[in-house]
Amino acid sequence: MKKALITGITGQDGSYLAEILLNKGYEVHGVIRRASTFNTDRIDHLYEDPHIHGVRLFLHYGDLADSVQMVKLLYDLKPDEIYNLGAQSHVRVSFDIPEYTGDVTGLSTVRILEAVRETGLIGTVRFYQASSSEMFGKVREVPQTETTPFHPRSPYGCAKVYAYWLTVNFREAYGVHASNGILFNHESPRRGETFVTRKITRAATRIKMGLQDALFLGNLDARRDWGYAPDYVEMMWTMLQQDTPDDFVVATNETHSIREFCEESFGLLDLEWQEYVKFDERYERPSEVDLLIGDPAKAKKQLGWEPTVRFKELVKIMIDADLVKAKQELAYQQATGGG
Repeated sequence: MKKALITGITGQDGSYLAEILLNKGYEVHGVIRRASTFNTDRIDHLYEDPHIHGVRLFLHYGDLADSVQMVKLLYDLKPDEIYNLGAQSHVRVSFDIPEYTGDVTGLSTVRILEAVRETGLIGTVRFYQASSSEMFGKVREVPQTETTPFHPRSPYGCAKVYAYWLTVNFREAYGVHASNGILFNHESPRRGETFVTRKITRAATRIKMGLQDALFLGNLDARRDWGYAPDYVEMMWTMLQQDTPDDFVVATNETHSIREFCEESFGLLDLEWQEYVKFDERYERPSEVDLLIGDPAKAKKQLGWEPTVRFKELVKIMIDADLVKAKQELAYQQATGGG
């Protein structure tokens, strides 16, 4: 039985990856931070059938800022695969806490890779680094590929560039089986509610149910390449099954604006988005990434990967899921007399 270690297992990608690996027969270990409240709702369903999942899913307290704990974990677990998905991953927030973002999003990668060296796992473990389209930032070419120069426009993007090159460096210097997945924006009903796509679908469905009056957003003109998270997470696993490590762009090769995302979301609910979406300068970034669109030709050619869910279907999946939540919220309010 293969053994995998996932940082960021309680996030959107980590939860889907854990699900996929368990279904493939892996023993899965996840790193979670100690907090006063539980934050495992995205993976709680994996414990429902202990004969299939529960006995093969283990959570360990740790922190990506703690290199000693990472060394201890690798000594104890000796995993076959490591997926580094943990990060301070909110781009706008990275401007408010740039030092913390650099530490947890950037330096965490070198801590894990150094732990691989320290524990003597270089010849046995395979490492996946969650790289980001935000590294391209002020893009030098359209669409972006694996050879497009980086020009990050946020502390988050800068931290991801550092982590990307550290991964390449450990691959070239020490022979670590280490790969970068340069994932463009990928969404799902498990996306955090502070991220713009989920913020839109949550608000649209709550407005439809009379639970909310308006949605406040920043720049509506920013364009992104949006895909479906489960498609992208499957690609993470596929990359680590290759004999030779490499770096891949994972994208749909389509770009849509935030305005289009609003139009599609509200349109599915027979609402005019312009009546409800308001501008708020607090949500604008000090420096904006105007356009991202990735070309996944290398992934298709070498790994046979291509996205199965496109923009309109993605928005519908998210709207359908959040409409269920909004209806449940309304029913609860009505039952309890809440306002």
